[in-house]
Order: sequence, then structure tokens, then C-alpha cells
Amino acid sequence: MIKILKNSVWSLLNSIGLGGSVQLSLDGALKQYGWFRSFHTKQSIDINGDPLPWYTYPFILFLKPRIKSHFEVFEYGSGNSTRWYAGQVKHITAVEHDSDWIRQISSKLPANAKILEKPLGDSYVKSVQSTGELYHIIVVDGRNRVKCASFAIDFLTDDGVLILDNSERHWYQTAKEYLAGRGFRRLDFIGMAPIVGIETCTSVFYRDNNCLGI
Repeated sequence: MIKILKNSVWSLLNSIGLGGSVQLSLDGALKQYGWFRSFHTKQSIDINGDPLPWYTYPFILFLKPRIKSHFEVFEYGSGNSTRWYAGQVKHITAVEHDSDWIRQISSKLPANAKILEKPLGDSYVKSVQSTGELYHIIVVDGRNRVKCASFAIDFLTDDGVLILDNSERHWYQTAKEYLAGRGFRRLDFIGMAPIVGIETCTSVFYRDNNCLGI
């Protein structure tokens, strides 16, 4: 009787086009990733509520086992990604232009994470230079991404990589072409990301003997 009732429910859900959605929410990859929790909370988090970078899930799965504890990371833009990197690497520095957002996120950061406040413009783009450091990973996920990506590659370590999020956007094509001209190859990771239901792309730009072993 229970089996018949169960089959009837599934038949009804499938007939109205909801069977797939219900199945995903009960026991699908999106549930395992924590996508439903991120969607409802509007935060980039995993199934346990822990912070995640707002990258595509394929790239997060690719990146996590390749992160090393001695890495130095610089990030244009900040948020749960900053918290996530802080738990994985030696140190992360991020730059932000929004004072209110900085106040919100700073209280959640550990001692090995720092946020620089810079107004939009040259000081924001060149903030990676102001630290006097070279970085294993530079993340371009904030404002002025074309200028930031083009400027920042000179502050990578010899084995450093650059990550450009939402790289499918046509207005970032100039940055992709510039990086290619500077000898960087590109690996694209297309798929869903936390919070949103659309497909997007996170790209990593790398050279030979890079720190991620690509």
C-alpha cells in the first residue's frame, strides 16, 4: 500500500513537471553541494553552513584539493570566499571599496585574513602592488575586472595562477585575450554556483609548473 501511494505521488509530481526538482532536493548533487541551503539563505555556503567561494561547483571541487597551506592569496572582492581561503592558506589579503560590507565581513575573519579599503579607480586596481608581496593565487572577482586582471599578473609568484570569475561575460574578453598574449593558458569550469540557478563560468589562468599542478 505504501509503495503504491509512493508511486502515485511520484506519478503526480512527474505529470506536473516537479518530479525532477523534488528528486534533486531529496537526494541530488545540488543537495549534496548545499545549493538549496545557499539559495534559501542567499549566502555562498555548503550543506553544513560553512563558507564557500562564489565559484562554480566544478571549480570549487577542482581547487580545494590543490590548495596548499603555504599559499599567499590576493582577492579583488571579499566575502565568504575570503573566509574559505583563510581556512586553507597561510594568508589572504582582499580589497574592497564598500565600507559597509567591510564592516560586515571583517568581524567574521580570522587573524590570517586582511581587507584593504580602497576607492574604485587606480588605487583599487593597483592595491595588489601596495602590499609588496607576490601571490600564488590572485582572484579577480570584484570591480574593474579587466583592468585588475591585466595589472595583477605581474604580482604572481613564478608558479602563480589567476582566477577570473564569471568569465563567460563578453565584456571580460579583453582580459582573456591579454592574459593569453602574456603566455597564460586558460581552463574553464562551467556549471552552477551557490545561490543562483543559472549556469556561469570560473576560469583559471596558468603557466607551466604552476602551483595547482595543472
